[in-house]
Amino acid sequence: MTTPKTPVADAGRAAGTAAAHRADANPAAVDSATADFAAAYPVRPVPAPGPVDTAPIATTPAALEELDPLWRAVVHETRTRGNDIHLPISLAFAERLCRAYPDADAELVRVATLLHDTGWAHVDESRIISEGFAGDWRKAAIRYEHEKQGCDVARRVLPGLGYSAEFVERVCDIIDGHDTRPAAHSLEDALMRDADRLWRFDHAGIALASSWFGMDPATYTDRLATEIVPELITQAAHDMAVADLARSTALLKTAVIR
Repeated sequence: MTTPKTPVADAGRAAGTAAAHRADANPAAVDSATADFAAAYPVRPVPAPGPVDTAPIATTPAALEELDPLWRAVVHETRTRGNDIHLPISLAFAERLCRAYPDADAELVRVATLLHDTGWAHVDESRIISEGFAGDWRKAAIRYEHEKQGCDVARRVLPGLGYSAEFVERVCDIIDGHDTRPAAHSLEDALMRDADRLWRFDHAGIALASSWFGMDPATYTDRLATEIVPELITQAAHDMAVADLARSTALLKTAVIR
């Protein structure tokens, strides 16, 4: 099933959004946008007005063909940090989330999700695990670097595919800070963040990510339950995560193999 495209906001609104959300340009404005989002969606996890699909994500892969030109433009960037597994699964979850939250700009969520971690291909790969997953990881320099590089990728590939300058900056507003900014500043930002986490609950995500941390699947799935589920912003993502985690732990026999 394909999420419908929603129109890109008019140039004035988009330009204003870009200026407001750029942390390096105006941190106070970013804080204001975050506060506005929290005020607009005061209940957490954010209730879903649309249908919530908790079936295995393999039953609804990301829309075919529509984004293929963008995928082809970033093949190089998919070959680092398991992005060729992480990004397609995250995009499939993003599309599901957009169906659950029809007020979101689905096109923005989808493109930002597809590109959000492409910056890992342009940083020192040896530092990704040692720095990007250790200690206070939100403050790790390598995290900021991959966000900046991801924005550079977006600005390089999107204009040639017909995306407007304003839309590109809205994509970058989400990419720049998706790991290091402590809270979401819009519904689209929240959905991308949740999609970025949801892939971990699928058995493919568990297999890949547990190897990054040097954990057995039982230990890693315990961590998902105690640390990652509480981070999810939307109720739809929470429901998907809980359903996927139950399936994955049963499949991997983590209650016994630990």
